[in-house]
Amino acid sequence: MSTSLTPIPPSPPPSEAGRLYMERFLKHDEKAAELDRRDDIVAMVRLAVAVAFAGSLVLRYMGWTGGLIGAAICAVSFVLVTLYHSRLAEELGRARRLASFYQAGLRRINGGWQGKGVAGDRFVDPAHVYTGDLDIFGRGSLFELLCTARTLSGEDTLASMLSTPCDSDTAHRRQRAVSELSPRLDLREDLAMLGQDVRSRIHPRGLAAWGNHPHMLTSTAMRWVAVGITAATVVTGIGWFGFGLSYWWFVGSVIAGRIYERSIQAELVEVVSAIKKTSQEFEFLGLMLARIEKEEFEAEELSGLKQALVRDGETASRRIARLATLVAYLDAMLNQVFALMAPLLLWTTHCAYAIEGWRVKNGADVERWIEIIGQLEAYASLGGHAYEHAERPYPEIVDAGEEAYFDGVRIGHPLISPSKVVKNDICIDGGKRLYIVSGSNMSGKSTLLRTIGINAVLAMAGAPVCADRLRYQPRAIGTSITTNDSLAGGVSRFYAEIKRLHQVVALAKSRPTLFLLDEILHGTNSHDRRIGAEAILRTLSAAGAVGLATTHDLAISKIVDDEALAAVNVHFEDQMVDGRMSFDYQLREGVVEKSNALALMRAVGLEV
Repeated sequence: MSTSLTPIPPSPPPSEAGRLYMERFLKHDEKAAELDRRDDIVAMVRLAVAVAFAGSLVLRYMGWTGGLIGAAICAVSFVLVTLYHSRLAEELGRARRLASFYQAGLRRINGGWQGKGVAGDRFVDPAHVYTGDLDIFGRGSLFELLCTARTLSGEDTLASMLSTPCDSDTAHRRQRAVSELSPRLDLREDLAMLGQDVRSRIHPRGLAAWGNHPHMLTSTAMRWVAVGITAATVVTGIGWFGFGLSYWWFVGSVIAGRIYERSIQAELVEVVSAIKKTSQEFEFLGLMLARIEKEEFEAEELSGLKQALVRDGETASRRIARLATLVAYLDAMLNQVFALMAPLLLWTTHCAYAIEGWRVKNGADVERWIEIIGQLEAYASLGGHAYEHAERPYPEIVDAGEEAYFDGVRIGHPLISPSKVVKNDICIDGGKRLYIVSGSNMSGKSTLLRTIGINAVLAMAGAPVCADRLRYQPRAIGTSITTNDSLAGGVSRFYAEIKRLHQVVALAKSRPTLFLLDEILHGTNSHDRRIGAEAILRTLSAAGAVGLATTHDLAISKIVDDEALAAVNVHFEDQMVDGRMSFDYQLREGVVEKSNALALMRAVGLEV
């Protein structure tokens, strides 16, 4: 049975990351195939040994004395083969996961990643001021391209970084962290392998709630009473068996223990059941923290995370290891022999007190540990993207107060295949604060807005951008590109648009904003559209916002006559080639001089 994963194109990508990914993918995929063949052989051997064992017993039953010896040999052989088979299965699983890890990386580089990763559907928010318009979440989104996190906390952190604008200082710190993690492929590989099953096994809210739950079994006096009862039980038991002490002393100690446990039964059950539910999650949490603690970081964002994992000279993974030891003591009750003695020693009670003691001391840190893993996974996701697209530059982050708001040279859309993307220059600065973009249908106006917006999101997240160069001053982003009606909510498309425009204007009045408005007020008549659009653009400009607005209504383009707005006209064109519409998607200065609407209607057979 072949275990080869989905075939990858035989020619490796030209980038260094692509060549390395291809090399490692082939290595691990071939290893998985070899281990799978070996697994089949071992499975057959195991079956043969089982058959031989059964045959030996039959022969012994038929009177052959050697059958018993044969059965014993087969039994030992079966145990040894089973142990080897188990180790082989673990090795095979790891090889498959490693091959899958590099295959996913190749998809992100070569294309074909859409629908294969974590889409982030749970973060989709139609009311958000830009994520829906810029394809930040959902199938084929920026989140799906970037996210390699294996924990829900990592996904949450990355989603927050992509949906919440930041200031220049934060963007600088993020960029340094992403740059430092970019070449650390081994760290990303290890986190992916450790976290392969973590997404379903670590529930951040549950662990944080356990750590912050009101403390139980906190009475020191009651804990010493339990110690005293256990000591009395041990001493009277020894006295009874070894020195002739009356067994009533022993019985009295045992009864006292039962009475004591019944007095704290409710708290005891709650403590034990809670740690049973979370113990495996803590195991995975400890593994991931231990891996992070091995790394040395220089970037402020990363070194601060590592420092937060140490308190009083002890690392977080070491503290979790102590909790794991306490849980192991509690699990000793599962041993059938010890289970007879444990109740006499109040074993569960002492373990519960110790676990609660651990929680009193460390419980408040659990939520922070989960956050740290999430932050590091988010930065690792962005670092992986930077590594896989080494040709893309990090943007120059401009401090507030400067007038280079968005200055991009040959900027393209990062979600469009490199073989198809068309790049343009766009400079929004003190002299050009407002762009009015005109052009025919399907010429590239909406894509230009999305290109600017999504690269601004990448810049604020600390990631490289799809451009030859970009200078950007981080600011809030407000968009109105894909507004739809709602039958359920009784909302028309025009009403949905003006609600979003109101949201963008309110945002601009509260903080510096980059706005991206597509076909502004296209749902109303030309007279109202011109008056309303001009009023909205003037309001945004007066609030200090900068950005672009596309339109089919050339009357709106006359707004550039007001020099106080620092507005310019640009446009996209189309050409008729052999009776078919052709677009070059290149941005040009000035107002578009023709429309393709009638030509498009004729092209589909409408008589106009």
